[in-house]
Amino acid sequence: MRRQLPVIGQPQPERADAARNRQKIIDCATRLIAERGADQLSLDEIAREACVGVGTVYRRFGDRAGLVYALVDERERRFQEAFMTGPPPVGPGAEPVERIRAFLAALVDRIVEQLDLFMLLETGPPKAMFGGPYKVHHRHLTTLIAQVRPGSRAGFLADALLASATARLISYQREERGLSVEEIKAGFDELALALVTPRQAQHAPSPGRPAAAP
Repeated sequence: MRRQLPVIGQPQPERADAARNRQKIIDCATRLIAERGADQLSLDEIAREACVGVGTVYRRFGDRAGLVYALVDERERRFQEAFMTGPPPVGPGAEPVERIRAFLAALVDRIVEQLDLFMLLETGPPKAMFGGPYKVHHRHLTTLIAQVRPGSRAGFLADALLASATARLISYQREERGLSVEEIKAGFDELALALVTPRQAQHAPSPGRPAAAP
């Protein structure tokens, strides 16, 4: 029988027992988070609940941040597919400014969907917070901002927008300031327009207001 060789650059296929252990660990972690919250996530306890060795958990996921990435992976993949290949305005086909606004609104929904897990990532080292989904989100925003404002510091502006889209800030705005998710999204919309509106539009006089003297 002809043996199929792995494709270079692609992840190696898992053994059946490794795949089962991985799913058991993810299932146990999901259940424990639902019961106790993400703050109480312990790799040692997950290993006991999943009936696998602690070393198996660490080899499979590396650390707690690695396990959290695995827990957000499926929904994050769907989110990324939406803004990369989905219908407009989140996906291709709309004007860049409209895509930025739609992306930020969708990002708020994405964070709220798994708020505890995103908060857990934010408490980890910078590599955890600014890796994974953040890198993809930043690259996407940078590309769109560069289209709207050629020659601008698009990467910095993308970081500035994403700095406000944190789980902790969104949680604070909801719990302490009493804002609804829709109000938070409206705030992001105003922020995006202020940051990415082309310079000539920023300096144009408002309707009914005379232009400033040169």
